[in-house]
Amino acid sequence: MQTMQDIFTRQKRALFFLLALLILGWAFTGAKEIFAGLMLGLIFGLYNFWILNRRLIQFDKKLDQGKRGSLGSGLRFASAVAAAAIAMSMPEYFNLISTVIGLMIPYALLLYDGIANQKNYHS
Repeated sequence: MQTMQDIFTRQKRALFFLLALLILGWAFTGAKEIFAGLMLGLIFGLYNFWILNRRLIQFDKKLDQGKRGSLGSGLRFASAVAAAAIAMSMPEYFNLISTVIGLMIPYALLLYDGIANQKNYHS
């Protein structure tokens, strides 16, 4: 069974690779606002994923001690609102829809990774 830290490390590597591809797309295409929005969303999404990982580890430790814990949903929500606010305040640089899509990329990648690993585990 994989630990949350193993999953986070693998996801982080994939997200940094995707961020590099988005930088290339921003540099070499005419759709700078779309790629900038995706990058902005991905950076905030990676931050949210880091918070989730950290909180899950703390949550697990608290459960082992018999205590209750929180997963930090408010902080992650505020981070998403901040990314959207940046995109809305500078529409000439960031596309709002691509920012929202970028925010969801880490979660979609986590879902895909979980499904792929579940198939490999049962094979």
